[in-house]
Amino acid sequence: MTRVWFLPVLLVVVGSAVATALFLDGSPGAAAALLLVFVLLAGVNSPLIFPRSIGALEAQRRSAADGRPIVYWRPGCPYCMRLRVRLGRVARRAHWVNIWRDPAGAAAVRAVNDGNETVPTVVVAGQPHTNPDPEWARDHLFPSA
Repeated sequence: MTRVWFLPVLLVVVGSAVATALFLDGSPGAAAALLLVFVLLAGVNSPLIFPRSIGALEAQRRSAADGRPIVYWRPGCPYCMRLRVRLGRVARRAHWVNIWRDPAGAAAVRAVNDGNETVPTVVVAGQPHTNPDPEWARDHLFPSA
């Protein structure tokens, strides 16, 4: 849990320190703008922008029942963030598994990636796709979107 929030908290702390220094130096506008940038960066790098994660076994069970894809991801991964942002609202249709929180999810990713925890790994109908192009994912995972 701690490492998930390390980067966002670090960004807020550093942004606050720099903004405080600017404010004390007589630049309140620049301080506010800089703090806003750091807070936005923290938000983008936090797990809050991702749909709620479930365990790998639950995701596999649900995917078998409803046919929706499983997306294995981890916080701080720029490729996961790119996929999430590019999918937009349809991202909520997939089952998301945070491999840092779920050892079974990490094991599932290693099993299809030659022992590596390469994310995002998207599983559609039992077929894994490692770091798929976001446009491909949007078109093939959710054709009606």
